[in-house]
Amino acid sequence: MTGAPNQTPTQSSGLDPHLASALCYLCGWLTGLIFLLIEKDNKTVKFHAWHSIFLSVACIAYFLISTVLSLVPFVGIVFGILNVFVSLGLLVLIVVLIVKAYQGTRFVLPVITELAEKQAQK
Repeated sequence: MTGAPNQTPTQSSGLDPHLASALCYLCGWLTGLIFLLIEKDNKTVKFHAWHSIFLSVACIAYFLISTVLSLVPFVGIVFGILNVFVSLGLLVLIVVLIVKAYQGTRFVLPVITELAEKQAQK
C-alpha cells in the first residue's frame, strides 16, 4: 500500500465540513446555533451557521409583520395569498442553500451573506 488515503478534513463535530454546512440549514436557526456552538475552527461551517441564523431571523420578522398586517380587513387576504408564495419560495431557497453548502459553494443573499461573512471571520 503506497501513501495514506486521501480524506476530507473533518471538523470539531467529526462530520465532513460540507455535510455540516448543509445541515446548518435543516432546522433554521436551531441547527445554525448548534453548529455554531460545536464548531470553533472551520470558518466555512461557521459562515453557513450564521447564514442560516440570519435567514431565519429575517423570515421570522417577515412572518410576524405579515401576521399583524393580515389582521387589517382586505389586507389580510392579500397577505394570506402572498404568504403561500413566500413560504413556497422559502422552501425552494432552503433546498438550494442545502445543496450549495453540500457542494462547497455559497449562495449569495443580499445583506444576509455579508453579515454572515463578518460574523464567521470573528
